[in-house]
Amino acid sequence: MHLSKGMIYTSCILLLAGCKTTQKTTSSTSQVSKYTEDLSVWRPKVESTTTTPVITTAPPTTGAPEDRKTQPYTEARFSVNRQLDTVLDSIDRTNLNRRYIDGFTIQVYSGRREEALNAKKQLTTSLPRLESEVQFTEPIFRVKVGKYYSRMEAQQDYTAVKRYFPAAILIPEKISLSE
Repeated sequence: MHLSKGMIYTSCILLLAGCKTTQKTTSSTSQVSKYTEDLSVWRPKVESTTTTPVITTAPPTTGAPEDRKTQPYTEARFSVNRQLDTVLDSIDRTNLNRRYIDGFTIQVYSGRREEALNAKKQLTTSLPRLESEVQFTEPIFRVKVGKYYSRMEAQQDYTAVKRYFPAAILIPEKISLSE
């Protein structure tokens, strides 16, 4: 049997590598120290809040003045009335300029004039409690029902209209505040 030189070298290297002695490292407890750190400086400081009892004055009773119990007035500690009044006044000024608000309406029909008038007539006979109107936006006539501030508010009427007009849809619309 004839072995090649490469195989002999490889087997020698593997034999020598297997015989290599390993070094043992020893560690003593004196070299290893335990890690400690004081993190109490980072903890949030909570002030203890003492609740002050709400003191109300008793309603006036008839009788001698010494029989009446009067209690001193206690000022609220966390009153935001002035700040809140300022914010509410600014919101009020902003709302005075508004002419419209975002809302919803039910569109029953969209198309030609004759069919729009027929749809309005059918809607008035089918659901007399709902007010409908025909709007013309060139070149389309639309029959719309109701003015609702939210989709949930419109849902009940929408399901009633849907029984008679399956093509009815709920659409967003600007509602005039002057009405």
